[in-house]
Amino acid sequence: MTTQSDTPRAKWLVLTAAFLGWMFDGLEMGMFPVVARPALQELLSTTSDQQVGMWMGYITALFLLGAAGGGLVFGWLGDKIGRVRAMTASILVYSIFTGACYFSQEAWHLGAFRFMAALGMGGEWSLGVALVVEAWPDDKRPLMAGVVGAAANVGNALIGVVTWVFPVSAYSWRWVMLGGVTPAFLALFIIMLVPESHRWQESVKQGKANPLREIFGAKLWKTTLLAIVFSSVALIGTWGSVQWLPLWAAQMADETMPQVKGITMLVMSLGAIVGCFFGSWIGARLGRRPAYFILCAISLISCAVLFRTVSTFGLKFMIGTFIVGLVTATFYGWLPLYLPELFPTRARTTGQGLSFNAGRIFAAIGAITQGQLVNHFDGSYAEAGAIVTMIYLVGMVFIWFGRETKDLPLPE
Repeated sequence: MTTQSDTPRAKWLVLTAAFLGWMFDGLEMGMFPVVARPALQELLSTTSDQQVGMWMGYITALFLLGAAGGGLVFGWLGDKIGRVRAMTASILVYSIFTGACYFSQEAWHLGAFRFMAALGMGGEWSLGVALVVEAWPDDKRPLMAGVVGAAANVGNALIGVVTWVFPVSAYSWRWVMLGGVTPAFLALFIIMLVPESHRWQESVKQGKANPLREIFGAKLWKTTLLAIVFSSVALIGTWGSVQWLPLWAAQMADETMPQVKGITMLVMSLGAIVGCFFGSWIGARLGRRPAYFILCAISLISCAVLFRTVSTFGLKFMIGTFIVGLVTATFYGWLPLYLPELFPTRARTTGQGLSFNAGRIFAAIGAITQGQLVNHFDGSYAEAGAIVTMIYLVGMVFIWFGRETKDLPLPE
């Protein structure tokens, strides 16, 4: 029997909602690396990259911890009250608190608002991914994983374009953050038009769900812990190092090009959009485990080349940024392909939300480490980044302990 959520129109509505939700999530995540330097210079009354780098690390860590908490809370809500209502709430949370950054008067205010916004951002990913993979047929999962993965990087690219055309300064960064309220309107579209997941509706008819107990139960606890490791490696590489490229570019340009942060974010994001489709494609072609190993290897090499060989802002930096953005973002096409395949419907948003966002806790440690290393290396973002991105070696080892799910149906 065909239900409302199984029609072609419903599938496209689900994909549109998930794409826009994650796109705006990416736009708001991309805001901070662009505004961080001028914002912190104003709030701290300093131009020292050693101080800015340390606070960037602390605030990024708070953001990642908030996202980890949000992934658990909203993922659990998605399994209890439905994907659509939980995703609507998550979008409202991240929109309102991103806009609230406008009112920051101290650096810690900025950190607190970023933490609250991150609760919603962390929840949105798992809910959007679950909605899409549960609505579309199995043979479309690799493509859908690439589309959803690319959405956040489309948002990053948009913030890159905006801040290229309108360079962010100590006088304009607040208005950029205030623009973060915009996605709240998307929440109204979701709650009014998008149908609930039919798979979820059927799963709750079978009895009361206990998703947390299930993902840490005898059958899934090892899978859950490995999923956290796989997510952590990708997130540490991104948030502990790659997301700092706009700050490094601004430092190398020495304020002679105020638009340099926006240009860097745009180039990095364009590479990442391509990378998300490549990550899901290679996962579908070669298998989930071999693909992840290869993605870790090329990420390690490309980051080492960029951080070890570039010292000035120019064409070489731009090419390296595009390549690093591409290869390190491949995981965000691979993860929405692989994680839903590990958990049954009744615990899917809790399982993949916890796995992906618990990785952010370790990424928070990576961000603080990067900030401390920047300070240790006298403000050098490159030397710090070269050390943090060695985390990809961990992924190359642990992936062989995970399950291979290629060609298997989505578990019920």
